[in-house]
Amino acid sequence: MISVIGLAACQKKAPPPPPPPQAVGVVTIQPQDVKQETVLPGRTEAFEQAQIRPQVGGLILKRTFEQGADVKVGQLLYQINPAPFQASYDQARAQLLHAEAAAMSIHAQLDRYKPLAAAHAVSRQDYDNTLAQARSADADIAQAKANVESARVNLDWTSVRAPIDGRIGRMLVTPGTLVTPGQTLAIAVVTRLDPIYVDVNLADTDMLRLRREMAKGQLRRDGDGSPQASLVLDDGSTYEHPGKLKLSEVTIDPATGTLVLRAEFPNPDKLLLPGLFVHASIDEGVESGTLLVPQIAVARDTKGEPTVFVVGVDDKVESRHISVGRAVGTNWVVTDGLKAGDRVVVEGVQKVKPGASVAPHDAKPANGAE
Repeated sequence: MISVIGLAACQKKAPPPPPPPQAVGVVTIQPQDVKQETVLPGRTEAFEQAQIRPQVGGLILKRTFEQGADVKVGQLLYQINPAPFQASYDQARAQLLHAEAAAMSIHAQLDRYKPLAAAHAVSRQDYDNTLAQARSADADIAQAKANVESARVNLDWTSVRAPIDGRIGRMLVTPGTLVTPGQTLAIAVVTRLDPIYVDVNLADTDMLRLRREMAKGQLRRDGDGSPQASLVLDDGSTYEHPGKLKLSEVTIDPATGTLVLRAEFPNPDKLLLPGLFVHASIDEGVESGTLLVPQIAVARDTKGEPTVFVVGVDDKVESRHISVGRAVGTNWVVTDGLKAGDRVVVEGVQKVKPGASVAPHDAKPANGAE
C-alpha cells in the first residue's frame, strides 16, 4: 500500500514555470525642436465682388461678355434699349436752349433799362421787375442744365459696365429680358479672385496667445512685417503661395467666444475660388526642448485625466499621470509628468498593468511634427 502511494506521488507533475515578461515597444522621451503652428479650418472669401443690377429700366438688347471670362473695369456687359433715354436727353437739351434764349432776351432788356433807370427815364419798378425776370431766367437755365445732366446719366446707365476688374460668372439674364431699376435679381456678378481672403474662427485664448507672440516678434513675418500664413487645401495639398495674416474683426462673438481671423493670399492662377474649404496654418516659430509623447500611448482614467505606462529601470511598469498641451502631428506636447529619458509604452499597452515586469524593446517613434 505504501509503495502504491509513493508511486502516485512520483507521478505528480512539477508546477509550470512562470510566464516570460510581456514584450512591449517603448519610446524614450527626448527633448526636441518642434515647429509651433496653429491650424484653423476656414473658407475662402472674395477680395471684391460686385453684384450688378440695372440702374434704369428697359429691354436688354444684347450681351457683350463671355461667360466665365475676365473683364476689366468699364467694360460693356449689357446694352439696355437707349431709345427712350436718348429722347429724354434730347428733350432736356431743347429745354436748355429755350431757357438760354429766354435769358438772353431778358438780360438784353435789363442792360437797356439800367442806364435809363439811373437817368429816371424808366420807373424803378419797371427796372426791378426786369431784374427779377433776369434772375428767374438764370434759375431756369440752371434747372435745365440739371435736367440735361440727369438725362445724360440715365442714358449712360443703359450701357451696363463692369465696376471692377475680375472674373464674370454665368449669364443671369438673356437679351430680350425686361429689367427694372434696383431689382433684386442681379444681371451679372463680377468677382475679383486675385488676391483672395481666407476667413477662420479663432478661439479667444488662441487669439491672446497669438497677439502676445506677435508683440514679441515670434511669428514669422514677410518683407512688410505682416505675419505669414500658409494654406492646406481640402484635398490635402499645400498651396504654393504664402499669405499675410490680417486681424480684421475687433470684437469677439460672445456666443462662441471666437474671433474672425482673416488672411490674404495671392491667387495669380485663379486656383482658389470663393467658398472653398481650406486649413490656414500660422507659423509660430520653433520651440526648443519640447517633450512629445505619441498619442497612441496616452489613455484616460475615470476622471478623464491623461495617463501613460512608463517602464522603470527595473523593467517594471508604472502608471503615471501627465499633462498635455497641443497636438503636434501624431503626438501630444507634454507639459508635466514626464522627463527626458523616460521610456513610455506605445506597443502592447493593453497587455500590461502597473507593477508588471516587461521585456521592453525600442519601437519606431511617431512623426513628431508635420
